[in-house]
Amino acid sequence: MGEHAESSEETRVSRRAAVDWRQTGGKVASVVASIVRWVGLVFAAVLVVHVIFTVGSANPDNGIVSFVKSWADSLALGFGDMFTPSDGKLRVLVNYGIAAIFWMVVSGILAKVIRRVGGAS
Repeated sequence: MGEHAESSEETRVSRRAAVDWRQTGGKVASVVASIVRWVGLVFAAVLVVHVIFTVGSANPDNGIVSFVKSWADSLALGFGDMFTPSDGKLRVLVNYGIAAIFWMVVSGILAKVIRRVGGAS
C-alpha cells in the first residue's frame, strides 16, 4: 500500500506541474492582441470626438474640448497637416479622420500578427 500511495502522489504532482505552454501562450497572445485592438479603438475614438467637436463648433475654451484636442494632436502623428484645404473644419475632418482610420487599421493588423505569432486561434 505504501508504494501505491507514493505512486498516486507522484502522479498528482506531475499532473499539476504539467503546463501546456502552447495553450498558455495562445491565451496570453489573445489577451495582448485584444489590448492592442482596444488601444487602437480608443485612439481612433479620441480623434473622431475631436472631429465632432471641431465640425460642431464646440467651445475651444471648454476643458473637455481642449483636453480632447491636446490628445488628438498627439495621436494624429504626421496626419494633422497632411492636407491643407482653406476651410479649417474640412482640414480637421480629413486629416484627423485619416489618422483615426490609420489607428484602426494598424491596431487590427498588429492584433492579427500577435495572435498568429502567439498561436492563438
